[in-house]
Amino acid sequence: MPYITTKDKTELYVKDWGSGQPVILLHGWPLSSDSWDDQAMAIAEAGYRAIAYDRRGFGRSSQPWNGYDYDSLSDDLAAVIKYTGEKNVIIIGFSMGGGEVARYMSRHKGKSVAKAGLIASVLPFRLKTKNNPTGTEQKAFDKTAKALKEDRAKFLTGFFNAFFGVGAPGDTASGNTVSDELLRTMHNIAMQGSPKATLECLKSFSSTDFRGDLAHFKVPTLIIHGTEDQTVPIAASSRLAAKSISQSQLIEYEGAPHGLFVTHKDKLTKDLLKFIRKK
Repeated sequence: MPYITTKDKTELYVKDWGSGQPVILLHGWPLSSDSWDDQAMAIAEAGYRAIAYDRRGFGRSSQPWNGYDYDSLSDDLAAVIKYTGEKNVIIIGFSMGGGEVARYMSRHKGKSVAKAGLIASVLPFRLKTKNNPTGTEQKAFDKTAKALKEDRAKFLTGFFNAFFGVGAPGDTASGNTVSDELLRTMHNIAMQGSPKATLECLKSFSSTDFRGDLAHFKVPTLIIHGTEDQTVPIAASSRLAAKSISQSQLIEYEGAPHGLFVTHKDKLTKDLLKFIRKK
Protein backbone atom coordinates (compact mmCIF):
# COMPACT_ATOMS: atom_id res chain seq x y z
CA MET A 1 0.00 0.00 0.00
CA PRO A 2 1.29 3.52 -0.76
CA TYR A 3 2.36 6.26 1.60
CA ILE A 4 1.62 9.92 0.97
CA THR A 5 4.14 12.50 2.15
CA THR A 6 2.56 15.74 3.37
CA LYS A 7 4.07 19.21 3.15
CA ASP A 8 5.62 18.85 6.63
CA LYS A 9 7.15 15.47 5.63
CA THR A 10 4.65 13.35 7.57
CA GLU A 11 4.01 9.98 5.94
CA LEU A 12 0.36 8.89 5.78
CA TYR A 13 -0.42 5.22 5.28
CA VAL A 14 -3.12 4.82 2.61
CA LYS A 15 -5.34 1.93 1.56
CA ASP A 16 -6.42 2.42 -2.05
CA TRP A 17 -8.87 -0.27 -3.16
CA GLY A 18 -10.81 -0.58 -6.40
CA SER A 19 -11.27 1.93 -9.19
CA GLY A 20 -13.76 4.57 -10.22
CA GLN A 21 -14.99 7.67 -8.38
CA PRO A 22 -12.90 8.09 -5.20
CA VAL A 23 -14.56 7.77 -1.81
CA ILE A 24 -12.22 8.90 0.98
CA LEU A 25 -12.98 7.54 4.46
CA LEU A 26 -11.68 9.35 7.54
CA HIS A 27 -11.58 7.36 10.77
CA GLY A 28 -12.48 8.25 14.33
CA TRP A 29 -10.41 8.68 17.50
CA PRO A 30 -8.38 6.77 18.61
CA LEU A 31 -8.56 4.24 15.75
CA SER A 32 -7.07 3.83 12.26
CA SER A 33 -8.29 3.23 8.73
CA ASP A 34 -8.83 -0.44 9.66
CA SER A 35 -12.08 0.57 11.34
CA TRP A 36 -13.50 1.30 7.88
CA ASP A 37 -12.57 -2.09 6.34
CA ASP A 38 -16.10 -3.51 6.02
CA GLN A 39 -17.47 -0.40 4.34
CA ALA A 40 -14.35 0.10 2.19
CA MET A 41 -14.63 -3.45 0.86
CA ALA A 42 -18.28 -2.94 -0.06
CA ILE A 43 -17.58 0.41 -1.71
CA ALA A 44 -14.74 -1.03 -3.81
CA GLU A 45 -16.84 -4.06 -4.77
CA ALA A 46 -19.63 -1.69 -5.88
CA GLY A 47 -17.35 -0.12 -8.49
CA TYR A 48 -15.81 2.80 -6.62
CA ARG A 49 -12.30 3.62 -5.46
CA ALA A 50 -12.29 3.27 -1.68
CA ILE A 51 -9.48 5.21 -0.03
CA ALA A 52 -8.88 5.12 3.71
CA TYR A 53 -5.80 6.46 5.46
CA ASP A 54 -4.36 6.44 8.95
CA ARG A 55 -4.45 9.88 10.55
CA ARG A 56 -1.00 11.20 11.43
CA GLY A 57 0.11 9.73 14.73
CA PHE A 58 -2.13 6.67 14.40
CA GLY A 59 -1.95 3.23 12.81
CA ARG A 60 0.92 2.89 10.36
CA SER A 61 1.35 6.59 9.63
CA SER A 62 4.37 8.38 11.04
CA GLN A 63 4.17 9.97 14.47
CA PRO A 64 5.26 13.61 14.30
CA TRP A 65 5.34 15.65 17.49
CA ASN A 66 3.13 18.40 16.05
CA GLY A 67 0.30 18.90 13.59
CA TYR A 68 -2.76 17.58 15.43
CA ASP A 69 -4.84 20.75 15.08
CA TYR A 70 -7.64 20.68 12.53
CA ASP A 71 -5.99 23.10 10.13
CA SER A 72 -3.04 20.70 9.82
CA LEU A 73 -5.30 17.65 9.66
CA SER A 74 -7.38 19.22 6.88
CA ASP A 75 -4.15 19.93 5.00
CA ASP A 76 -3.39 16.21 5.27
CA LEU A 77 -6.79 15.47 3.74
CA ALA A 78 -5.98 17.94 0.97
CA ALA A 79 -2.82 15.95 0.24
CA VAL A 80 -4.83 12.73 -0.01
CA ILE A 81 -7.39 14.36 -2.32
CA LYS A 82 -4.56 15.65 -4.51
CA TYR A 83 -3.09 12.14 -4.57
CA THR A 84 -6.29 10.78 -6.16
CA GLY A 85 -5.87 13.07 -9.16
CA GLU A 86 -9.65 13.40 -9.34
CA LYS A 87 -12.06 16.32 -9.11
CA ASN A 88 -15.25 14.51 -8.06
CA VAL A 89 -14.24 13.07 -4.72
CA ILE A 90 -16.64 11.98 -1.97
CA ILE A 91 -15.31 12.50 1.56
CA ILE A 92 -16.85 10.73 4.57
CA GLY A 93 -15.74 11.34 8.13
CA PHE A 94 -16.58 9.28 11.20
CA SER A 95 -16.64 11.01 14.60
CA MET A 96 -13.42 13.05 14.83
CA GLY A 97 -13.09 12.63 11.07
CA GLY A 98 -16.15 14.79 10.58
CA GLY A 99 -14.08 17.72 11.80
CA GLU A 100 -11.53 17.16 9.07
CA VAL A 101 -14.33 17.15 6.50
CA ALA A 102 -15.72 20.42 7.87
CA ARG A 103 -12.38 22.19 8.11
CA TYR A 104 -11.48 21.05 4.58
CA MET A 105 -14.72 22.53 3.27
CA SER A 106 -13.88 25.93 4.80
CA ARG A 107 -10.06 26.08 4.72
CA HIS A 108 -9.74 24.50 1.24
CA LYS A 109 -13.11 25.72 -0.06
CA GLY A 110 -14.29 22.17 -0.71
CA LYS A 111 -11.96 21.82 -3.71
CA SER A 112 -12.71 18.69 -5.79
CA VAL A 113 -15.45 17.49 -3.39
CA ALA A 114 -18.70 16.29 -4.98
CA LYS A 115 -20.42 14.97 -1.81
CA ALA A 116 -19.72 14.75 1.90
CA GLY A 117 -20.71 12.38 4.69
CA LEU A 118 -20.69 12.88 8.46
CA ILE A 119 -21.09 9.68 10.48
CA ALA A 120 -21.54 10.02 14.28
CA SER A 121 -19.66 13.27 13.84
CA VAL A 122 -18.32 15.62 16.52
CA LEU A 123 -19.79 18.62 14.69
CA PRO A 124 -20.60 21.34 15.40
CA PHE A 125 -18.87 21.96 18.80
CA ARG A 126 -18.24 19.47 21.58
CA LEU A 127 -17.28 21.81 24.43
CA LYS A 128 -19.83 23.36 26.76
CA THR A 129 -19.50 27.15 26.81
CA LYS A 130 -21.79 30.07 27.54
CA ASN A 131 -22.96 30.10 23.92
CA ASN A 132 -22.92 26.31 23.55
CA PRO A 133 -24.92 25.05 26.54
CA THR A 134 -25.52 21.54 25.16
CA GLY A 135 -21.82 20.74 24.97
CA THR A 136 -19.76 18.58 27.33
CA GLU A 137 -18.04 20.08 30.37
CA GLN A 138 -14.28 20.65 30.11
CA LYS A 139 -13.77 18.62 33.28
CA ALA A 140 -15.02 15.50 31.47
CA PHE A 141 -12.33 15.85 28.80
CA ASP A 142 -9.74 16.62 31.50
CA LYS A 143 -10.73 13.38 33.24
CA THR A 144 -10.22 11.46 30.00
CA ALA A 145 -6.79 13.01 29.47
CA LYS A 146 -5.78 12.15 33.03
CA ALA A 147 -6.91 8.53 32.60
CA LEU A 148 -4.98 8.23 29.32
CA LYS A 149 -1.82 9.45 31.00
CA GLU A 150 -2.21 7.14 34.00
CA ASP A 151 -3.10 3.89 32.20
CA ARG A 152 -4.03 4.22 28.56
CA ALA A 153 -4.63 0.48 28.08
CA LYS A 154 -7.07 0.30 30.99
CA PHE A 155 -8.90 3.46 29.96
CA LEU A 156 -9.42 2.20 26.41
CA THR A 157 -11.06 -1.00 27.64
CA GLY A 158 -13.85 0.95 29.31
CA PHE A 159 -13.96 3.48 26.52
CA PHE A 160 -14.71 0.89 23.84
CA ASN A 161 -17.43 -0.73 25.94
CA ALA A 162 -19.27 2.61 25.90
CA PHE A 163 -18.26 3.27 22.29
CA PHE A 164 -20.07 0.12 21.14
CA GLY A 165 -22.87 0.29 23.69
CA VAL A 166 -21.82 -2.84 25.55
CA GLY A 167 -23.90 -3.23 28.70
CA ALA A 168 -26.21 -0.36 27.75
CA PRO A 169 -29.79 -0.46 26.44
CA GLY A 170 -29.63 -1.78 22.87
CA ASP A 171 -26.42 -3.74 23.41
CA THR A 172 -25.67 -7.30 22.27
CA ALA A 173 -28.80 -8.65 23.95
CA SER A 174 -30.82 -6.48 21.57
CA GLY A 175 -28.90 -7.39 18.45
CA ASN A 176 -25.93 -4.99 18.46
CA THR A 177 -23.41 -7.79 17.95
CA VAL A 178 -19.98 -6.90 19.34
CA SER A 179 -17.71 -9.84 20.11
CA ASP A 180 -14.95 -9.88 22.70
CA GLU A 181 -12.55 -10.45 19.82
CA LEU A 182 -13.78 -7.30 18.09
CA LEU A 183 -13.31 -5.28 21.26
CA ARG A 184 -9.75 -6.59 21.61
CA THR A 185 -9.03 -5.75 18.00
CA MET A 186 -10.20 -2.16 18.42
CA HIS A 187 -8.17 -1.89 21.62
CA ASN A 188 -5.06 -3.10 19.80
CA ILE A 189 -5.62 -0.63 16.96
CA ALA A 190 -5.98 2.23 19.43
CA MET A 191 -2.78 1.25 21.23
CA GLN A 192 -0.87 1.62 17.93
CA GLY A 193 -1.42 5.37 18.12
CA SER A 194 1.22 7.50 19.77
CA PRO A 195 0.37 8.78 23.28
CA LYS A 196 1.10 12.31 22.08
CA ALA A 197 -1.25 12.06 19.10
CA THR A 198 -3.97 10.49 21.24
CA LEU A 199 -3.87 13.34 23.75
CA GLU A 200 -3.48 16.11 21.19
CA CYS A 201 -6.37 14.84 19.06
CA LEU A 202 -8.53 14.58 22.16
CA LYS A 203 -7.83 18.25 22.75
CA SER A 204 -8.54 19.14 19.12
CA PHE A 205 -11.89 17.41 18.72
CA SER A 206 -13.10 18.49 22.16
CA SER A 207 -12.22 22.18 21.84
CA THR A 208 -12.53 23.08 18.15
CA ASP A 209 -15.61 25.11 17.27
CA PHE A 210 -16.82 24.10 13.81
CA ARG A 211 -19.97 26.22 13.78
CA GLY A 212 -18.35 28.68 11.39
CA ASP A 213 -17.33 25.88 9.02
CA LEU A 214 -20.84 24.56 8.41
CA ALA A 215 -21.88 27.29 5.98
CA HIS A 216 -19.07 26.18 3.68
CA PHE A 217 -20.76 22.86 2.88
CA LYS A 218 -21.98 23.51 -0.68
CA VAL A 219 -22.52 19.89 -1.70
CA PRO A 220 -25.04 17.14 -0.83
CA THR A 221 -24.18 15.94 2.67
CA LEU A 222 -25.31 12.75 4.37
CA ILE A 223 -25.46 12.82 8.18
CA ILE A 224 -25.92 9.58 10.15
CA HIS A 225 -26.01 9.25 13.93
CA GLY A 226 -27.24 6.78 16.54
CA THR A 227 -29.90 7.86 19.01
CA GLU A 228 -28.15 6.03 21.88
CA ASP A 229 -24.70 7.42 21.20
CA GLN A 230 -23.17 8.04 24.63
CA THR A 231 -19.80 9.11 23.23
CA VAL A 232 -21.08 11.96 21.04
CA PRO A 233 -24.74 12.53 21.98
CA ILE A 234 -26.90 13.18 18.93
CA ALA A 235 -28.85 16.09 20.42
CA ALA A 236 -25.67 18.11 20.87
CA SER A 237 -24.11 17.15 17.55
CA SER A 238 -25.70 15.89 14.34
CA ARG A 239 -29.17 17.28 14.99
CA LEU A 240 -27.62 20.72 15.34
CA ALA A 241 -25.23 20.31 12.42
CA ALA A 242 -28.04 19.22 10.09
CA LYS A 243 -29.85 22.48 10.72
CA SER A 244 -26.85 24.49 9.52
CA ILE A 245 -25.84 22.48 6.43
CA SER A 246 -28.14 23.49 3.61
CA GLN A 247 -28.03 20.34 1.46
CA SER A 248 -27.95 17.83 4.31
CA GLN A 249 -29.98 14.70 4.99
CA LEU A 250 -30.02 13.39 8.56
CA ILE A 251 -30.69 9.70 9.15
CA GLU A 252 -31.06 8.62 12.77
CA TYR A 253 -30.33 5.03 13.74
CA GLU A 254 -32.72 4.15 16.54
CA GLY A 255 -30.88 2.57 19.47
CA ALA A 256 -27.46 2.73 17.83
CA PRO A 257 -24.32 3.57 19.85
CA HIS A 258 -21.32 5.53 18.63
CA GLY A 259 -19.58 2.59 16.97
CA LEU A 260 -22.36 1.95 14.48
CA PHE A 261 -19.87 1.01 11.78
CA VAL A 262 -19.77 -2.31 13.65
CA THR A 263 -23.13 -2.61 15.41
CA HIS A 264 -25.13 -1.45 12.36
CA LYS A 265 -22.57 -2.14 9.66
CA ASP A 266 -24.98 -3.62 7.09
CA LYS A 267 -27.39 -0.71 7.41
CA LEU A 268 -24.57 1.83 7.32
CA THR A 269 -23.03 0.24 4.24
CA LYS A 270 -26.41 0.20 2.48
CA ASP A 271 -27.09 3.86 3.29
CA LEU A 272 -23.61 4.93 2.24
CA LEU A 273 -23.85 3.13 -1.10
CA LYS A 274 -27.28 4.61 -1.75
CA PHE A 275 -25.88 8.09 -1.10
CA ILE A 276 -22.74 7.51 -3.16
CA ARG A 277 -24.74 6.24 -6.14
CA LYS A 278 -27.36 8.98 -6.09
CA LYS A 279 -27.07 11.32 -9.06
